[in-house]
Amino acid sequence: MQEHNEEHPALLTDAHGRTVRYLRISVTDRCNLCCRYCRDDSVPFIPHENILRFEEIERVIAIATELGVHKLRFTGGEPFARKGFLDFLVKIHRRYPDTALKLTSNGTLLGPALETLKELGVSVNLSLDSLDREKYAAITGKDELPTVLDNMRRMLELGIPLKINAVAMRGVNDVELPALASMAMDWPIDVRFIEFMPMGDSTIWSNNLFWPAADILETARKHWRLEPVVLRRKDGTESDDHAAEERGPAKLWKLRAPDGRLSKGSFGLITSVTQSFCQSCNRLRLTAEGNIRTCLFDDREYPIRDALREKGPEEVRRIMLDAVSRKPVGAELLASRHGPVAHKRMSAIGG
Repeated sequence: MQEHNEEHPALLTDAHGRTVRYLRISVTDRCNLCCRYCRDDSVPFIPHENILRFEEIERVIAIATELGVHKLRFTGGEPFARKGFLDFLVKIHRRYPDTALKLTSNGTLLGPALETLKELGVSVNLSLDSLDREKYAAITGKDELPTVLDNMRRMLELGIPLKINAVAMRGVNDVELPALASMAMDWPIDVRFIEFMPMGDSTIWSNNLFWPAADILETARKHWRLEPVVLRRKDGTESDDHAAEERGPAKLWKLRAPDGRLSKGSFGLITSVTQSFCQSCNRLRLTAEGNIRTCLFDDREYPIRDALREKGPEEVRRIMLDAVSRKPVGAELLASRHGPVAHKRMSAIGG
């Protein structure tokens, strides 16, 4: 991964001194699952003609990398629900071989792509909220857990860098923390619990479902001794900036079992609601319909689809620079809300 890009210096710096180096790209709002916290069947999918074409996404990536972006994450919906996605990923890797490519997936459709993902050096964030087959089906709407677990094992055998993301829901998957986190004992993966965010006007979020990070941490400590993960540069020195870049918003711990064994992977928390990580935020989002979104908690979006189709790269560049200059501190927006933190659900923004 490029830590410094002399050819394309960082130009996307906001009014709070944060530099954007990371672009999350939703290639589709469609998904073969229907997770209760993510999608709402009452909201129609975006018409195909309004979805950015792959060549248009490639043009956005060209502009973003010129502005200093050096990490790309492809999301959905489910990215593999879009025909031709793997071919597109191969093309992006060939054009930008030094750019870190990452992927967020529900793990049900990527089986045929795993060998290629390994060749491309793509790392995967796998959404997995339950290891109980019936509960998984109740959360996602489909009985696909065996497929997900099989693909997860294959990724680990291939050595594909893997993180597990579980949305933490009290009364739903809280009893599964030991089973989910135990995967980090035996495999070199991060298992991260994400605080449930009240996204979307029709969100199922409630105080009863919300399981705060402090309570998750207390539960984990009943089973393991937690040892904070210290991330270092290649020269061995510690760096807060480097750590924030490498782990993203997660706080990570190694698990020390009662018998003294230390986990191969890590246990993590993403405290989206109770403890913000806004001051280290380095990301922009590109929605499937071609809008730049600077913050999950800010409903302002900056359309670039028409600029791509009718004007050209200089106008897109201007819009991106303007959007970043207005990038807010999400925690301040969250503190001022008394309902959903955003009107759109995650499936419409990009996971």
